[in-house]
Amino acid sequence: MYKALDKWFLPYLFRPRPERVSGPLHIVLCVCDHWEPFHAADRAEALARVARWETQFPEVIGGFRDAEGKAPAHTFFFPIEQWDDEVIKRLRAFCRRHHAEAEIHLHHKNDTPENLRDTLRRGRDRLAEAGFLSRDPEGNVRYGFVHGDWALDDSYPGGGYCGVRNELDILRETGCYGDFTLPSAPNPSQTRTINRIYYAVDTPAPKSHDRGRPAQTGIRPAEDEFLLVQGPLGFNWRWRKWGVLPRMENAEIAGANPPTAQRLATWLDLAPRLPGAPHVVFVKLHTHGGNPRDMNVLLGEPMRRFHQMLADHCGDGSRHILHYATARELVNIVHGLEQGGSDPGELRDTVYRMLP
Repeated sequence: MYKALDKWFLPYLFRPRPERVSGPLHIVLCVCDHWEPFHAADRAEALARVARWETQFPEVIGGFRDAEGKAPAHTFFFPIEQWDDEVIKRLRAFCRRHHAEAEIHLHHKNDTPENLRDTLRRGRDRLAEAGFLSRDPEGNVRYGFVHGDWALDDSYPGGGYCGVRNELDILRETGCYGDFTLPSAPNPSQTRTINRIYYAVDTPAPKSHDRGRPAQTGIRPAEDEFLLVQGPLGFNWRWRKWGVLPRMENAEIAGANPPTAQRLATWLDLAPRLPGAPHVVFVKLHTHGGNPRDMNVLLGEPMRRFHQMLADHCGDGSRHILHYATARELVNIVHGLEQGGSDPGELRDTVYRMLP
């Protein structure tokens, strides 16, 4: 339960407490799905899983809206090494109907920088041609990223599941606007930096993102800095094993760990805020929505209850204001705050806009 504790316990213990805010707290909620419909499945089963999303997701989100009137958001990080034309076509239609977008997910091992660069470029271009991804103000295609098996920048101890130690630079050079892999605990690839939205600079060593500079208002990123968006990581003291030991909270929505009021309270305690903008908390969650075990939560009553709880919790907006966001929208809000903005609802398209 407490694997990788050596990486994150001391940063958790000595974490800074959030600044108090005089007005309501804005909650930016983002669900990042390591979406693998072909995991342990043949093509027929994968298409059946897609069909479940098409029929059940509208029932789960029906009637729920955030402060701007937007429905619950979902970001599919699609494994580009598992490309299937029919799945991509149906995913695109799904995203057009809902507040949903798709970005890049990649599993690789024993890779080389040259092959990784080519793989990312091909995957980026294919997804853009299929109607996904976004553009920056100069017209360049941009994408978000989740690393398969958690091993970003060859961070798995002893190597494996990657092999490329300049991966952050390659991601940045091929148009990646940010990584959403973390937290990875209990996986040993977990970083010492936790509960942050921050910038790392690539180094010749693995796990260049173990530490970095927090994103903050008034400071724009340097050319060599790469953005990482982490979800909350720590202990849930409100939910204890055997009534004694606190459970690890790693922001995963799973079949055995559905979203609850207790977990929401813990997320709000741990989730990143930008120095200079303490009125906005970024709750980035992750899940594996191609796995039937997790689909039972995401596409069933547990998730609908969670949306109802959010609606009740935010109420009239006097204490909390909810903003459902895709991964792209979350990063735009971060950059908007860096540039002096204040209201997250007005910052969803600050830099990266969806392809027409």
